[in-house]
Amino acid sequence: MLIINAATEKKIGKIGGLVNPHGLAGTPDGKLLVTGSNQERAPGQGKTPPKPKGMSEAEHLSHHKAPTAGAAQRVGLSHVDIIDTLSKKVLRRVEVKGAVHHNLVTADGRYAISTHTSAGGISVIDLKTYKIIKTVATGPAPNYAVSSGDGKWIYVSNAGNGTISEIDATVWIVTRNFIVGKAPEHLVMSPDGSKLYVNNVGEGTVAVIAVEKGKVIKTYSVGKRPHGVSLSDDGKTLFATSKAENTLVAIDLVTGKQRSIPLSPAPYHVTAIRGTGKLYVSSRKLPKIWVVDQKTLAITGEIKTKGFGHQMVVVD
Repeated sequence: MLIINAATEKKIGKIGGLVNPHGLAGTPDGKLLVTGSNQERAPGQGKTPPKPKGMSEAEHLSHHKAPTAGAAQRVGLSHVDIIDTLSKKVLRRVEVKGAVHHNLVTADGRYAISTHTSAGGISVIDLKTYKIIKTVATGPAPNYAVSSGDGKWIYVSNAGNGTISEIDATVWIVTRNFIVGKAPEHLVMSPDGSKLYVNNVGEGTVAVIAVEKGKVIKTYSVGKRPHGVSLSDDGKTLFATSKAENTLVAIDLVTGKQRSIPLSPAPYHVTAIRGTGKLYVSSRKLPKIWVVDQKTLAITGEIKTKGFGHQMVVVD
């Protein structure tokens, strides 16, 4: 795991001892990081095998292919690592069922949530006890999770059946399912919590969901195989990447006007770096992160990495 100073774009450290880290989240106080391994092992196997060297895009897509609803899945074991940001050491490794795709920490910093694509749901870890307190079935191929600002509601995209599950975080049950589009994956929530934005990978769109109604109220075309989505600090501009068309798209959510820039090859995850006016965009085909100005979409720098950047988190 790479640590970057967002003010200078300099690499200032790394955290080792991790096995195929994929998801990443941080507590609001910046004291803990939560990362999950995307590599499964068979139950009873004492040690996770080494990460394979090199993987083609075709292999990656096959690995992440959404199963059809009702399809039988062989689910192995993986783990979630809880990391102390000061010492950069793993405090606890928690075994979970199914590889971890993405991570989330609730707004109060109490719970760590992981999506498990092969297991059809999420796990919830209490960050005080480091114990799994609940697993919640959401649907086939759960991909991404976000939280409401008050932490009372969790939203999980299910790529396998085109839905988003709403979870009551006080009792950890699914209360509603929203139909959103084909193969929904990455999610971002508006600052006021009234809207969800989700990329429909199978349609090349981003859907806007009115949370109160639980319905799609608008869609934007953003290019084939969209991946990352993020919002500007004021929530007025939506950013999305298209891996197939090698573009970064910015959408003015007030006027609907779209701008885009070429970004090649295969722009992947995109994260708005809070308070800086910058975007970090990783590449799925090259070990680097582009630094992009949110207002002008000018590329202002590049950060070299040793692997492909996946989920990114800002820690104060």
